[in-house]
Amino acid sequence: MLFTADHDDIRRSLQKFIAAEINPHVDEWEKADIFPAHELFKTMGSLGFLGLNKPVAFGGSGLDYSYALVMAEELGAITCGGVPMAIGVQTDMATPALARFGSDEVRREFLSPSISGDFVACIGVSEPGAGSDVASIKTAARSDGDDYVINGGKMWITNGTQADWICLLANTGDGPVHRNKSLICVPMKSKGVTVARKLDKMGMRSSDTAQIFFDNVRVPKRNRIGEEGKGFSYQMIQFQEERLWGAAACLKAHEYIIDQTIEYTRNRKAFGKSILDNQVVHFKLAEMQTEVELLRALIYRAAEQLVAGEDVTKLATMAKLKAGRLGRELTDACLQYWGGMGFTNETPVSRAYRDSRLTSIGGGADEVMLMVLCKMMGTLPGSKGNA
Repeated sequence: MLFTADHDDIRRSLQKFIAAEINPHVDEWEKADIFPAHELFKTMGSLGFLGLNKPVAFGGSGLDYSYALVMAEELGAITCGGVPMAIGVQTDMATPALARFGSDEVRREFLSPSISGDFVACIGVSEPGAGSDVASIKTAARSDGDDYVINGGKMWITNGTQADWICLLANTGDGPVHRNKSLICVPMKSKGVTVARKLDKMGMRSSDTAQIFFDNVRVPKRNRIGEEGKGFSYQMIQFQEERLWGAAACLKAHEYIIDQTIEYTRNRKAFGKSILDNQVVHFKLAEMQTEVELLRALIYRAAEQLVAGEDVTKLATMAKLKAGRLGRELTDACLQYWGGMGFTNETPVSRAYRDSRLTSIGGGADEVMLMVLCKMMGTLPGSKGNA
């Protein structure tokens, strides 16, 4: 990936912003189990961070995806996983399909204020009985004249308790499951929308996550993104950016834990020498750093293809899979070297251990990523090329 001086300017601006406006508050937000999304997003929007690759006509900067990638990577320097994840939902999960396929009217109503930070967005795909199996969702939007009437529920919704609108995937027909769904922008203040509960999570503590119900929620059909029945396809395209974002946001987070572990093990003594002096420790950390660089190369290659307009489903899926697996291995290994301190909540490695576990689940579980790859390779039972 070839970066320019403009990319470097965005990196430096984000580094300064994170150091001054986010990291000093992370411990407080983690204890509170929530961060002030409207306040933070408004500041980020005013600085242009929420619409780097969004259309200029709706408040974005009109840059290509490489700039969004730079932002995702730099957000990994935030000393928790919850806040960068919430930002990523705003920029790379709830809004890509809207920016690409939405009408001018619906983009003015929902995309523009999301770019400016006046609106907090969330994405409503997963349900209690349909997490990674997107085709099995049950939430339905019944046609009633010029409106949809929505009934159902969504689960594990990041930003859900603070969001102004939800990019909702719902069944709008009775046809085949891959062609009967639509993406609809639903204001969270609509009558019949209920935030049932804020979920108590193992990690990502500073990010609010909700269960949401829809009871005869009426919204105009003009709130639909693109064509009716194309929602599944739009969401699959949107997943490419989501999965790349999720992988890129891990890079600096992984490097931070490696650096923190080096510092801690260098100063911690056992049996007359530092923990770091043990070959098993410094060899393992070198191996983990190498794995991070390999993941970075894969992500950059995928981003180059995305900028070129190519389908990056395969590479984005690989990156997402590798990021989740690496996060589990790396944080587990590093926590072990912290000994008893690694098991306390006051250390960065324990937070990283808890937060990184979600990468192998959210946005498509590891097993789903493997199914996608096997299907593309022709090795999945029933797929082309595998008798």
